[in-house]
Amino acid sequence: MTLIEHSDSPRTIRLHARDNVAVVVNDQGVPAGTELVDDLLTLDFVPQSHKVTLVDIPQGGEVIRYGQTIGYALQPIARGRWVNEDQLRMPTAPPLDSLPLSTDVPAAPAPLEGFTFEGYRNADGTVGTRNILGITTTVQCVTGVLNHAVKRIRDELLPNYPNVDDVVALTHSYGCGVAINATDAYIPIRTVRNLARNPNLGGEALVISLGCEKLQAGQVMHDNDPSVDLSEPWLYRLQEASHGFTEMVEQIMALAETRLQKLDLRRRETVPASELILGMQCGGSDAFSGITANPALGYASDLLLRAGATVMFSEVTEVRDAIYLLTSRAETEEVAQALVREMDWYDRYLAKGEADRSANTTPGNKKGGLSNIVEKSLGSIVKSGSSAINGVLGPGERFTQKGLIFCATPASDFVCGTLQLAAGMNLHVFTTGRGTPYGLAMAPVVKVSTRTELAQRWPDLIDIDAGRIATGRASIEELGWELFHYYLDVASGKKHTWAEQHKLHNDLTLFNPAPIT
Repeated sequence: MTLIEHSDSPRTIRLHARDNVAVVVNDQGVPAGTELVDDLLTLDFVPQSHKVTLVDIPQGGEVIRYGQTIGYALQPIARGRWVNEDQLRMPTAPPLDSLPLSTDVPAAPAPLEGFTFEGYRNADGTVGTRNILGITTTVQCVTGVLNHAVKRIRDELLPNYPNVDDVVALTHSYGCGVAINATDAYIPIRTVRNLARNPNLGGEALVISLGCEKLQAGQVMHDNDPSVDLSEPWLYRLQEASHGFTEMVEQIMALAETRLQKLDLRRRETVPASELILGMQCGGSDAFSGITANPALGYASDLLLRAGATVMFSEVTEVRDAIYLLTSRAETEEVAQALVREMDWYDRYLAKGEADRSANTTPGNKKGGLSNIVEKSLGSIVKSGSSAINGVLGPGERFTQKGLIFCATPASDFVCGTLQLAAGMNLHVFTTGRGTPYGLAMAPVVKVSTRTELAQRWPDLIDIDAGRIATGRASIEELGWELFHYYLDVASGKKHTWAEQHKLHNDLTLFNPAPIT
């Protein structure tokens, strides 16, 4: 991609030699009659981040971006025209029974040594980037009481324990009124359990139960689990209270204080960068996502993997149409087949709801220049960089190996973030083109904008401006290194993201494909 020096001139970006469309860079778009590259004159006003045709495209002809077909023209589209979703027929999804399996596995790159961060070592061998008291629940019925108790813990107890970053209620809508023995109930159950085992909770999570619910405390905390401390009281059932609400709150606070005392004794220590577990996600995506922010994340991902870290990418519907580009990179055929398995499971899940992956693309995505889920997928997978894919996690599973991991999740920002926390991530990075104040309470969230205009409008929400790539003020490589160092600084507590500073966080949202009774 050529970097443009003069930001006031009409600018477009063409990513691949095969592409017959280019994306307009200018903040206000370009009017009809604008001269672009190779004597190309626009025949329409083309908004920022939208596509303009570089050649005449006949009816039924391929529209190509990223070197891949993103659609077929429903009518002839003349050179210089604005291309939008109404003019395209979406290609069918790649068949899962004829994908390339481990046919183009990247060679292992040279190790990247000597990089560290300051983290909290846990008894199970993981490392936290924050020191948080987590209080999880077995059922939604206890949420009101727990939220009241957490507010008092923050106000009355937390100031006495300066080495503890926060106290977080791990609340959810599961636990009762559900088909607890249904085939797919294992997904929300293991998610609740693994959320309590997140490295940033230091093995000190507590459980608040009602007592009569279907999801019992023993399913959330298992005996002989090295990732949680069960040597001291860890469970409180509200139905055991004999003096009502006041006693409930006081008992939760007393239980919390025993854990705060232990967490406050913890100190950061220097650990290798290989202890980082990064989760990557898109939200409010636009056509710049695959040009600026996601390629920079991919470059930084490759750097982290060279340093021995674990990097997770997700969102099944946002890789489904480009799955052939991932199965070919799988380290082994077993990993490739695991990718196929997760795609097939989700295809069938959507079909049960009489939907398909085309339902993913939002009005905001389309306003940002993404014509359909095919184009969105091609930009989304760029986050994964160029390394071999080493493993696959099903929804709610916890990581067991290092490397580049596909963590199968829905594309919903909140469900994806929740499942990545359950998988064990201790740092999150989130790219956005349209903008969202998304955040998580259990892990720092680095927000990366795809466009400079968004970073300038939201200077106290966006941490890194990747739009500099489109305007020629930075290269993908430069921004990749910037992100790499920023991750380590945030992981060390040397820097705090805007979401952390504002204490912005979305609710935990479980993925529950099983019936509700």
